[in-house]
Amino acid sequence: MNQTQHRFLLSGGGTGGHIYPALAIADELKTRFPDAEFLFIGASDKMEMQKIPHEGYKIKGLWISGIERSLSMKNVAFPFKILSSLKDSYKIIKEFNPTCAIGTGGFASGPALWVAAKLGVPIFLQEQNSFPGITNKFLASHAKKIFVAYNGMEKFFAKEKIVVSGNPVRNIFNSAISKEKAIEFFDLDKDKITILSIGGSLGSKTLNTAWYKHIQKISSKNVQLIWQTGSLEYEKIINNFMGIEGSPAASELQNLLPNLAIKEFIYEMDKAFTAADIIVSRAGAIAISELCLAGKPTILVPYPYAAEDHQTKNAENLVHNNAAIMIHDANFIENADKIVIDLIEDSAKQKIMSENIKKLAKPNATKEIVDEIVKVISKK
Repeated sequence: MNQTQHRFLLSGGGTGGHIYPALAIADELKTRFPDAEFLFIGASDKMEMQKIPHEGYKIKGLWISGIERSLSMKNVAFPFKILSSLKDSYKIIKEFNPTCAIGTGGFASGPALWVAAKLGVPIFLQEQNSFPGITNKFLASHAKKIFVAYNGMEKFFAKEKIVVSGNPVRNIFNSAISKEKAIEFFDLDKDKITILSIGGSLGSKTLNTAWYKHIQKISSKNVQLIWQTGSLEYEKIINNFMGIEGSPAASELQNLLPNLAIKEFIYEMDKAFTAADIIVSRAGAIAISELCLAGKPTILVPYPYAAEDHQTKNAENLVHNNAAIMIHDANFIENADKIVIDLIEDSAKQKIMSENIKKLAKPNATKEIVDEIVKVISKK
């Protein structure tokens, strides 16, 4: 089969942790097969419907969502959503006729890849976490290969299907941009220490609250902040900082604005990572993979309600390797100023952490995943 005949179907969404691995794989496939066609399938009301087109790919949405864990009237519609998604997936896949289908987790990838498998399309799964999601566990028996980031996944998936590749991440670490230009991009001061705060696509209420509470004290230490708020609290934070003209509180907060780059979402993560001296982040699997490649001193604040508390496990792995500091969610708001200032003032610790986190990076994960996919589809 020549490359002009290749059509790649990808599905993964709901959070950046599912979206960005799919985009990374698509980008690598596009590099190898520039004339191939690509189509993503997502959930019609989730962030992938904006993020995927922004990266230049087509996407079609399904009426699908997960089951609410508590008793909820929303669950009444779930069987109808499944039927609707299966029907729409069948139509989309028959029309697109993909060479293969690749799922990275999330609600939409369930019906999309199940239908693809039933139609004889080879399917591949990529699991970011040490504890797999429901969708990938459901699809595992149909997959040709399952790409994972952690050892010991045989307890969830058939051993012969597992490829321990690491997590695919966005192609944001080959940028030639200088630190000075990256700082300039965010309209900040090249002579100040720059903290990058990453709370995930939706944002972290804990991180947002901590910065709002302590930013005046932290800023007094010659520090500035690139603050990714997420979509849920962006408007509230911006409004609080702009405040009511003339009020004392608004005046004090406005004085801090030259030290802040407040963003709902950062598409230019190559510039953000380059600009940062220290990074504060949640501990999702893809975030961890990117942080290892970024190689900056890092403070991790795991989201405590993730399935099987996997963010804490992710963070503990880095702490065990003296590659990051972990602060429990319940402790961060009150102590953020001390934690950040202590690290700022300990250059030796920064150097050690930076060296150690780089050792955990897996820069070839995406290439290895696509190598395996190409092996299978070349035999078709």
